[in-house]
Amino acid sequence: MQGCLLKQAPARLKGYASCLKDSWRILVLVDRDDNNCVELKAKLEEMAAKAGLLTKSAASQEQHFQVINRIAIEELEAWFFGDWASVQAAYPRVSAAISKKAGFRDPDAIGGGTWEALERVLKRAGYFSGGLRKIELARSVAAHMQPNRNSSRSFQVFASAITAILV
Repeated sequence: MQGCLLKQAPARLKGYASCLKDSWRILVLVDRDDNNCVELKAKLEEMAAKAGLLTKSAASQEQHFQVINRIAIEELEAWFFGDWASVQAAYPRVSAAISKKAGFRDPDAIGGGTWEALERVLKRAGYFSGGLRKIELARSVAAHMQPNRNSSRSFQVFASAITAILV
């Protein structure tokens, strides 16, 4: 559990708890990176509980949760591999065959760093020769994403959290 924002999460959650309106929800999304998924989720749940916030995981059906914790497996960039058509729409020179190759069929199981793999694929297609610009990439690909076609399991769990918040 590295990262400055994650270290600040307990204080931020406590601050939000003091002013959170009944209709508001907090969605916490973190990359798993090299962390154990179960341990990371437990840590996020503990942070919320210590701040006095009820998580979706801990709430009964009758209770209104305040926080949903979700984890991008391994990194958020796996979600782009999960909707490869959106990457192709944003970057047309990228091969359609990438998503069918053994190492890329399961977006959440791409080894060796998901963003690095995406950078290599894009560079081979003639994009981002100076290095991956993640924000630009995210904006370009997200404009074409269709959540229901995304094959990433962690994306689908994230999307279900958005649905739960909106209901």
